[in-house]
Parts: sequence; structure tokens; C-alpha cells
Amino acid sequence: MTFWEHVDVFRKGFVKCLIVWAVCSVGAFCFKDFLFTILFAPAQSDFILYRGLCRLAEWIGISSLCPGEFEVDFINIELASQFMVHLEVALIVGVLIAFPYLIIQLYGFVAPALYDQEKKYSISLIFWGVVLFFAGAALNYFVIFPFAFRFLSTYQVQEAVINQISLKSYISTLLVLSLLLGILFEIPIIAYFLGKLGIITADTLKQYRKHAFIVLCILAAIITPTADVFTLLLVTVPLYLLFELSIIVIKRC
Repeated sequence: MTFWEHVDVFRKGFVKCLIVWAVCSVGAFCFKDFLFTILFAPAQSDFILYRGLCRLAEWIGISSLCPGEFEVDFINIELASQFMVHLEVALIVGVLIAFPYLIIQLYGFVAPALYDQEKKYSISLIFWGVVLFFAGAALNYFVIFPFAFRFLSTYQVQEAVINQISLKSYISTLLVLSLLLGILFEIPIIAYFLGKLGIITADTLKQYRKHAFIVLCILAAIITPTADVFTLLLVTVPLYLLFELSIIVIKRC
């Protein structure tokens, strides 16, 4: 095909992606109660992580592990803020729902230019890239964000200062942290491409293990809003394990 024929194919695929995204976003917008029940679950004292910690505390006999009951007040101080937050969340969730279709369309556009072996590797990379992204987002939702939220929402410099968390602050923090963790979990995929290009080798990564651990600690400290060591380790350890996985991936590529 000519250049403009390729552009036309891309345009048609792009329009299809926009339509699917719009339909998924409208669907997410309509299920407001279900959507925000999920988003506000980490702010409830009966969240699955807190229940699990209480059961663990009862089992090993250390009552301090159980977070106990807590209550946080959410406020809205802007007239259109609730509607705009609802709309933004619906658009983001629409992307997540439509993500498999978007990837298929992108792969369908690129696939004719790939050799059979390249197609095989591309499908595997796409699959594991999606899995790792959602694994990072899930780690944030189920573990990291609940700990961070509970610490920050209940922290007080004085009892006279009452914490009232704004809706926009809560939602933006949850979504941004999920996005960052999802991107950071793509370390093995990035390492694979760099290894294929000959930019890095497994021996190089082994040589800089200590440096990588320090860099990952700094990254974890930047993206985690709390200053406690436990939350820092919750982010650093999975990232370092992904670094070690990257060494194995480069050896086999």
C-alpha cells in the first residue's frame, strides 16, 4: 500500500477505537453507584486488606496488627467538581474496559509489517505487558493505597485539626498511583527491548544490582505519599523482583 493508504487504514482503526472507548465510557458513567463503591472501598474500615490483617492478628495473637475501625469524611468544595470527577473516572474506566480492543487494533495495524517470528514475540509481549500493568495497578489498589490513605487520612498534628478529604484529592491520588505502579511494572518489557537493541546485557544488570536497588528505593519514596518504611518496602520489593526478572528475560532474548 501507499503511504496515504496506510494513513487511511490507521484512520479507520482510530475511529473504531474512539467509538468503542465512547461506548465503554458511557457504560461506566451509567453504573455510577457500582463504580464509586469500588473506588471508595479502600477508604472503608471493612476493606478486604483490613479484614485480612485483623484475621492475621487474631491468628498469631498480635492485636496491634488489626487496624480497627476508622471513619473519614469526604467533602466537595466546587460546584461542578462531583460531576467532573464522575466524568473523568468514566473516561478512564472506559479506556481500561476497551484496552484489549485497542491493543488488538494497534497490533492489527502493525502485524502486516512483521515476520512470523516477530508476530509470535509481539503477541507474548503484548500479553505480558497488559498483565504486568494491571498487576501493578492491583497492587496499588489492594495494598499500597489503603495503607497510604489510612496513614494520611488519620494523621493529625493536633486534635483541633480535623481531616476532611476532598473528593478530587482522593480520586486523583488513587488513579495516579495506580497508573504509576502499572507503568513501573513494565520494567521487564522495557528491559527486553533494550536487550534486543543491544543497549544492555544481563551481565550489566548484574553488575549494577546495588545501584538499581537504591534507584528503586528512591522511586518508591517519590511515588508513595507516606514516609513509613513498611509502605516503602511494599513498593520497593516487587520492583526489585521485576528487576531480577528482567535479568532472566534478557538472558533468554
